[in-house]
Amino acid sequence: MKRFISFEGIDGSGKSTISKLVYKKLKSNGYDAVHTFEPTNSEIGIQVQKYIKENADPFVTSFTFIADRILHGKQITKWLKEGKIVICDRYAESTYAYQGAQLQDAVDKPIKWLQGISKNKIPIPDRTFLFVINPEISLSRIQNREQLIPFEKVSFLKKVQKNYLDLLVDKRFFKIDATKKMEEIIKICYDDIIS
Repeated sequence: MKRFISFEGIDGSGKSTISKLVYKKLKSNGYDAVHTFEPTNSEIGIQVQKYIKENADPFVTSFTFIADRILHGKQITKWLKEGKIVICDRYAESTYAYQGAQLQDAVDKPIKWLQGISKNKIPIPDRTFLFVINPEISLSRIQNREQLIPFEKVSFLKKVQKNYLDLLVDKRFFKIDATKKMEEIIKICYDDIIS
């Protein structure tokens, strides 16, 4: 049984919707589960959301994201100690994939650099579901959003998706074809968590 599960993928991949539905299924089957997300609703998390919308300096966004995650990690650890299953919509890999793409011309090996900053400071998920989808399809899914953020462009999302795929080396990652039917994806995730 997996206790700390993160859901990752580019914008429009369906990971937020699926993470909520998997959480609801766990709850309805009697599991003590928590659904959380990043950036959080803390003061720092709200600042992260502001920086994303403003397309702020990627170093500022990265460090604020990491600060938010370190605090979030303490809460996640507390939930895990209480015996809860923690479902997290976006976690560390989002920073490595997105800010890694933003920093590719500013830092040598940006993903390794970002990973080094938070090493040993955050809990590591037992499972990370990575939702993979063609960026053109993912963007077509979110075109009706009131306001698209600067990250939501095909060329940028292609870089982000490549970064995500480069992170798949660890066995905790489970690659999900995000074009499958929703019910099928929920079953795949749920069955994997409780196994």
